[in-house]
Amino acid sequence: MSQDRSRTTYQESAAGLARRALGALHGAGGTAMVAEHVESERDPGAALAAIRILGADVLAPAVLAGTAFHPLDAEAVALSFTALPPSREEPLPPPTGPEEPWVMAWRDWGTVTLLTVLTSGDTTRAGVPRPTSPPAGVAAPRDGTGWADWSVRMGRLSALALPGLESPVHDAARGAPLALARGATRAVLRRDYPTAARIVRWLAWLHADGVELPLDPAPLVEHIGLMAGGDRLALDTAIARRLIGV
Repeated sequence: MSQDRSRTTYQESAAGLARRALGALHGAGGTAMVAEHVESERDPGAALAAIRILGADVLAPAVLAGTAFHPLDAEAVALSFTALPPSREEPLPPPTGPEEPWVMAWRDWGTVTLLTVLTSGDTTRAGVPRPTSPPAGVAAPRDGTGWADWSVRMGRLSALALPGLESPVHDAARGAPLALARGATRAVLRRDYPTAARIVRWLAWLHADGVELPLDPAPLVEHIGLMAGGDRLALDTAIARRLIGV
């Protein structure tokens, strides 16, 4: 399989898993939606990769909607880490190191941490340490500059914007609500709705955390949901709605 075809297969599988997670968040679908996704895919490897792509968002229905987290789903998530093991070497944060491995390390940490919370067990957590976060990694902009690139980077970490997680990434979000508001607004004006949806997730999380915001995230969430499509974006906006209580 070519690299482009492989990437398309992973993306399609991730979209299908996002659709299942969205259904579970709305109270529809089966009781073991992650395991069912793996079992139903013609390419089980792509289905396991999809779990890693969505990260902690596959656990969002259990965290936000109180949906029962099925033991088979826990096994499927754990299997994704066994079949596709993360690097044992901690990646350097950007700009010292490349951004992609660092982002993936944080996303993996979020997935395994919530999995541990939901299952009250160790699962794979021992193999996924929390990355360190020197100022270069997630430090919030303080002087009114750099907010555009920083907000996009935070958007790539939006799967961490869920209850039950706490880290320097969350502290950075609390320290710069204005930068996140600017980033989300900029993405909407550029019609980059996937980026806007990811950044607004943090604004919704801050709202749920009781942080005073420079704008009301609810109209922004609704606008993004109306103007854009796609299963992944629909899941992002549904999670944001849950966080802000609309």
